[in-house]
Amino acid sequence: MARGAYVLADAPGGKPEIVLIATGSELCLAVQAHEQLSTEGIRSRVVSMPSWDIFERQSEQYRSSMLPPELTARVAIEQGSTLGWERYVGASGQVIGMQTFGASAPLKELQKRFGFEPDRLTAAAKKVLGAEGSTLEGALPERPHTDAEPWRGERT
Repeated sequence: MARGAYVLADAPGGKPEIVLIATGSELCLAVQAHEQLSTEGIRSRVVSMPSWDIFERQSEQYRSSMLPPELTARVAIEQGSTLGWERYVGASGQVIGMQTFGASAPLKELQKRFGFEPDRLTAAAKKVLGAEGSTLEGALPERPHTDAEPWRGERT
């Protein structure tokens, strides 16, 4: 944590096609999605980012080693607010998170309702990659509900 972010799991040879960014309890979901993607031949990296502030104070070289600038396929997972994550996923990435407050139910039920499941994260990663035949249909709640909808470079 001393540098604000670190690689928790990486693609073979350290050459990922997509980066999954998470922290705290979301890391488990990111690692599960990473493992699913791996079984499908998709090379991913999981970056744990417990401190934006500390990460931003690192050298450009270190930040680029975590989030290579040329690697724009990125998904951030945050069960809390999505505010701010767009700076790490860029215009072509997605942020999967909550936009509302006040839902109450058992955790597993809420995670399913709001799209915090490995299958749904894997679908989002494929969508970002533009994988043939992948869609977010059924992966995330449909409109008008805004929770767990990916951020797509603009607020709606």
